[in-house]
Amino acid sequence: MTLRIFDSATRAQRDFVPLVDGQASVYVCGATVQTTPHIGHVRSGVAFDIVRNWLEAKGLDVLFVRNVTNIDDKILTKAAEAGRPWWEWAATYEREFSAAYEVLGVRPPSLEPRATGHITEMVDYMQRIIDAGHGYAADGNVYLSPASLPNYGQLSGQKLEEMDQGESAGTGKRDPRDFTMWKAAKPGEPSWPTPWGRGRPGWHIECTAMATTYLGPEFDIHGGGLDLKFPHHENEIAQAHAAGDGFAQFWMHNGWVTMAGEKMSKSLGNVLSVPNVLTLVRPVELRYYLGSAHYRSMLEYSEKNLSEAAAGYRRIEDFLERTGPVEVGEVLPEFAEAMDDDFGVPAALAVVHGAVRRGNALLAEGNKDEARAVASQVRAMTAILGVDPQAWATESGSDATAALEVLVAAELERRAEARAAKDWAAADAVRERLAAAGISVVDSPDGPQWALDNNKG
Repeated sequence: MTLRIFDSATRAQRDFVPLVDGQASVYVCGATVQTTPHIGHVRSGVAFDIVRNWLEAKGLDVLFVRNVTNIDDKILTKAAEAGRPWWEWAATYEREFSAAYEVLGVRPPSLEPRATGHITEMVDYMQRIIDAGHGYAADGNVYLSPASLPNYGQLSGQKLEEMDQGESAGTGKRDPRDFTMWKAAKPGEPSWPTPWGRGRPGWHIECTAMATTYLGPEFDIHGGGLDLKFPHHENEIAQAHAAGDGFAQFWMHNGWVTMAGEKMSKSLGNVLSVPNVLTLVRPVELRYYLGSAHYRSMLEYSEKNLSEAAAGYRRIEDFLERTGPVEVGEVLPEFAEAMDDDFGVPAALAVVHGAVRRGNALLAEGNKDEARAVASQVRAMTAILGVDPQAWATESGSDATAALEVLVAAELERRAEARAAKDWAAADAVRERLAAAGISVVDSPDGPQWALDNNKG
């Protein structure tokens, strides 16, 4: 069966035919590294890791790029409030995101470019847009005029006259619907030289420049969270088309993790950090939970839902423990059919659990050889989903404490730096963040020691 993908731009499911035979080029918007990752942040990482696995299982050589936004208004604000250098703040949380991906078994991308490493490419790209008549510079800022592009708004389905870019008016902006590609330097903020004066990049130009730098003017798939569709992805497309590039052939958007029907966000006060959730379940169980819903669906969080997902994973794990180690076999046709239908993980998981039930019945009948053959199929299918129990037991491990170590290390490093600088407020803030995640810190002659607070969560 041909792989069919729901394209957000056309709002239709289409046959996936890669631009280059035998290859697939994928760009996914990664983290804005401003704070400790919560499970809403990393759901995208899990979802697109499964997409990548299935593309590879289809025999494609996948070039997978996921960026890091390490310069942003929020990063600058949070770093300034904490009295820390912006670059140190971004690097700290970049490490925490990397650790969170790693403990959930999300493979590193082929390349993970940082925004600040691509200023030259952004300047060149903006010049192309200006030369094409779709952009202009004013008072050190550089803007793009959406009204100059006939298809602007196609991705998000919004009308130009009703749009709000969510940014300030800006000096020299000709139309409030124009959006900022480059921001003129402000006192005390980081800046880089350009033909229009010193400044720093806007959010949207970062991804357009990085995607085309590594994947070319046209590539197969652009992915990211549903909340990025407007204005971020709409404006990425606008910049690319203004410069004459075809850009992404397919747009994929993953749904949110919600609580009580609302998107998980720090402003709602319902953030569940990855370290905190890992006090409740093992890393592989959290990955199973985050990947169990269809990537386009909303995933409602509750401890009950999380516990039920963990129990579902353990049924698979228990079956494979009973059969003993087996080689990875072939996926069942029904599983492949589900995955070819827009990466239909829920239907694919139903096939996995059906196989587990058959395997358990064979074991009950004393037919261990046939049960082991089923176990081989189960391993193949769960490997695609990134939750193969035997692989996790031998490679990733299943100890939540070990997983927490890499996540807590970055915070303790930050606290040590603050203490060395006699910045006691910043050091206390680290301890408070860890305490909120159910982690207590005790200073000893051998350095800080941490432990899970059994009275938390």
